[in-house]
Amino acid sequence: MNAALAGLLLCASAGATAAEEARYRFEWQGGGSYVMRGAMSFDAALLGSSIVTASDLTCFFIEGSRDGDPVGRWALSMLNEETSWVLTFLPQSSEFAVFGEGAMMPQAWNMDGFGTDCGAGGFGFNIGNAAQDLCIDGRLILESQVPPERPFPALRDDALSFPPDACMGPLMISALPADKSFSPQLKDQTDVR
Repeated sequence: MNAALAGLLLCASAGATAAEEARYRFEWQGGGSYVMRGAMSFDAALLGSSIVTASDLTCFFIEGSRDGDPVGRWALSMLNEETSWVLTFLPQSSEFAVFGEGAMMPQAWNMDGFGTDCGAGGFGFNIGNAAQDLCIDGRLILESQVPPERPFPALRDDALSFPPDACMGPLMISALPADKSFSPQLKDQTDVR
């Protein structure tokens, strides 16, 4: 009985020391009546950092619409070895990095610089040197484009709740041999416009 009580207390204290999350929501207004809304979270200890990157996130999702009609969605649990995934957030100013000196492609959310790798039925967003724009169903949506240097703010909202697919679950141990298991490394970005 004492061992069970000790185990319960240990679990309770571990939960109490879990990291506090900072949660942000954002809305991007594109050209052609395209809108993207989303949210993300990361360890609040990173709020004092100069940047937060894709690998720091605990939850993330985006949903697109045009004239109020849904056009696509992507969430962090959809991330795989083929996904273009670059995120650069500036917590000191509560905004995403945009195109500028030293930031040729600061955002690639399931979309490369050519706008064609979000996949059939897919949805993605990119900020590169040509524009801020969307990918829908494996195609670059030129109508969605806005200037690449346009600010992209986010609003802290710690009351946010996330859909289940927006958050990465606990890491699972794979039965695959080490050379076959997935390694979440960024794609080579040298061929991006």
